[in-house]
Amino acid sequence: MPASATLNAQQRAAAEYGGERPQDAGPLLVIAGAGSGKTQTLCHRIAHLVLHGVDPGRLLLLTFTRRAAADMVARAQRIVAAALAGGTGRPPPVSLPWAGTFHSVANRLLRLHASSLGLDPSFTVLDRSDAADLLDVLRTELGFSGQRRRFPKKASCLAIYSSVVNAQGSLAACLERRYPWCAEWEDELRRLFSAYAERKQRANVLDYDDLLVGWHQLMGEEALAAAVRARFDQLLVDEYQDTNALQAQILLRLKPTGQGLTVVGDDAQAIYSFRSADVRNILDFPKAFDPPAAVVTLEQSYRSTQPVLDAANGVIALAAERFTKNLFSSRQGGARPRLVTAADEQAQVDYVVTQILGQREAGLCLKEQAVLFRAAHQSDALELELARRRIPFVKFGGLKFLEAAHVKDLLCVLRWAENPRDFVAGFRVLLLLPGVGPAIAQKALAAFDAAGFALAGLEGFSAPAAAREPWSALCALLRSLRDEQAPWPGQIGLVRRWYFPQLERRHDDAVVRDQDLDQLEIVASGSPSRSRFLAELTLDPPVSTGDLAGAPLLDEDYLILSTIHSAKGMEWSSVFVIDVSDGAIPSDLATGTPAEIEEERRLLYVAMTRAKESLHLVHPLRFQIRHQPKRGDLHVYAPRSRFLPDSLLGSFERLSHGGAQPDDGAPAPAAAAIDLGARLRATWSRT
Repeated sequence: MPASATLNAQQRAAAEYGGERPQDAGPLLVIAGAGSGKTQTLCHRIAHLVLHGVDPGRLLLLTFTRRAAADMVARAQRIVAAALAGGTGRPPPVSLPWAGTFHSVANRLLRLHASSLGLDPSFTVLDRSDAADLLDVLRTELGFSGQRRRFPKKASCLAIYSSVVNAQGSLAACLERRYPWCAEWEDELRRLFSAYAERKQRANVLDYDDLLVGWHQLMGEEALAAAVRARFDQLLVDEYQDTNALQAQILLRLKPTGQGLTVVGDDAQAIYSFRSADVRNILDFPKAFDPPAAVVTLEQSYRSTQPVLDAANGVIALAAERFTKNLFSSRQGGARPRLVTAADEQAQVDYVVTQILGQREAGLCLKEQAVLFRAAHQSDALELELARRRIPFVKFGGLKFLEAAHVKDLLCVLRWAENPRDFVAGFRVLLLLPGVGPAIAQKALAAFDAAGFALAGLEGFSAPAAAREPWSALCALLRSLRDEQAPWPGQIGLVRRWYFPQLERRHDDAVVRDQDLDQLEIVASGSPSRSRFLAELTLDPPVSTGDLAGAPLLDEDYLILSTIHSAKGMEWSSVFVIDVSDGAIPSDLATGTPAEIEEERRLLYVAMTRAKESLHLVHPLRFQIRHQPKRGDLHVYAPRSRFLPDSLLGSFERLSHGGAQPDDGAPAPAAAAIDLGARLRATWSRT
C-alpha cells in the first residue's frame, strides 16, 4: 500500500476511494481547499490505482502546466517505489506516458487520428502571437483596418475568437456579454474568423483553440470516441475549476458513465472566467452522473494560521453558491489579519513599505513577503517608492519566452522546415533578410506555393541584391532541414549559424540574445524529434527570457509583487493586499452580473489564502483621478470592499494610517447640541 499514513483522514478517503477495486469505482470529486495538500492527495490517488492493478500506460492525467504533470508523476513514482520496496531489490520504474496538459494530449491524439479528421499529421501549431498576427493580416486583406470607426485590433479579435470557441457559445452572445463595444462589427468579425479558419487549413496549421476543438470533434463521432476511450482506464484531472465548456465536454465524453474519473479542484478558487473557465463545471459535476459523483472535501490547511483562515472562511461563506467547507489548521496561534484604512494611495504605499522593512529587520526576508493587487497598474506608486528606497523587487507577469523576437525567429525557421505550407512562419523568416519587405515576401511565398512547396520555387525567385547571399544560404539550410535523413540533434545549431548574422544586423545586443538560444538548444536536446520539440515548446513555453528581464537582479533578496491571478498556487509568510476598495475589489469593470461579482469575491479569497502567517488588507479612502489637468486635484472617496461587511470585522485587527479614520467602528459621537435637520426642514416650511 502507498505510504498513506502521511495522509489525514479526508486525504486518505480521496486517495483510496474504491478500496481494493478502485478501477471499478464511480466518479469522484475532490474539493481541495487552499493549502489542503491537493497535489499530495492526487499523487497518492495515482499510486493507489497503480498498486491495485491499473496499467500506468492506460492512465490519463490532465493538468494545466507541464511542470505540474511532471511533478505529480515523479511524486507518484516515489510513492509506488516506496510501497513496492520490500527489501528484495529495487522495484522497476513506473512509466506514466499519458500525463500532460490538455493541449499537449490533444496534440498527440490529433496526430494519431489525423487521417480520420482530414488533417495532415505534420501540422504545426501557432502560438498566441502568431495567431494574432495572422488575424491582423486578414483584417487588412478584408479591408477592416481602414474603417472610419475603430475596428477591433488583432489582440481583441483573437480574444473574441478564443472566447467563442472555448465557451461553446455564439458570437452574438460573446459580444453582448464581454465585448459590447464590438457588437456593431458582428458580421465583419464572422467573415474574419471564417477567413482565419480557411487560411489555417490551407497552411496546415492549428492554433491553441483548434487543438481542443479537434479533440472535441474526435469525441463527437462514436467510432472515433470509442477508440480514444479504449486507450484509457482511468482519467484524473487537476484544477478542474479552471476548465472551460469545451474541456468539460471532452472529459464527459471520455468517461460518460463516470467510472474511472477523478477530478480535483476548488470552486472557491475559480477566478479565470476571462480565459473562458466556467465555475459551473465543478459546481454541477456531481449531478452530471446517475448516481451522482461522490464528493470528498479536504478542509485541513497546511499553509495558513487559524486567524488567517477564519477571515478567509468568513469572506467565502457569503458566496451565493458553493461547496460548503470550513478550512481549519493545527496552527492555532498567530495574530489576526489587519484591515488597514489608509488616508490615500500614498499613505497606503507608506504603510506597506514601512511594514515590509520592519518585518525584514525582524528576520523575515523579502522573498517571504508579497504585495498582491487586482490589476497590474495598481502597483505603480508602490514601485516608484520601492525604487526610491532601493528595495529590490520582482513583479510577476510580462511576456513569455516565445514572444522574444530572436526566439520566434529561430523557431519559425524550424516550423517552416517542418511544415512548408506554414506561410506565417515563412513570412517572418523572409522578412529577416536585408532588402526584403512584406511585398517581396508575399511574392516569394506565392512562387513557393505555385511550385508545390518545392524548394526550387524559392531558389529560382529573384531576390533583392542585398539579400542574395543570405537567401541562397537560407534555401540551402531549408534543404538540409527537410532531408528526412538529417538527424534532429544539431539542427538548431545549423539554424543558428545561418541566423546569427541576421541577429547581429538587427539587434545591438546580439550576444545577450544569442545566450537565450543556447538555452533553447539545451531544451531541444531532450526532445526525440523536431516535431515533438516544436509542439511541446509552443504548448508549454518557459515563462521568461533574458531579452525581457531588464537589468540583471544582483541582490540576494527581493520583494514579490504580483497580480492576484498570477499569485494563484503560490504562498508567502506575509501578504499585503492593496486597494481593497469597492471599484478595485470588486473591479468596477466586473460588477455587471451576479456571476462576475461572485468571481471577484473568490479573487479576494484567493489573495487572502496566499498568506501563511501575516495578512494585511489595505483600503485607501481617497483615490486620485488619473489623466486630469496639470496640478489638478480631482479625487474620489471609495468605501472598503463589499466583501468585508460589518459582520466580518471581528476577524480583523483594525488600524488607520496617514491620518485616516476607519469608515466604521469609530467611537459614537456625543449627543447633538443642535437639531440641524429640524432647522433645515423649517427653512422650507410654510409659516
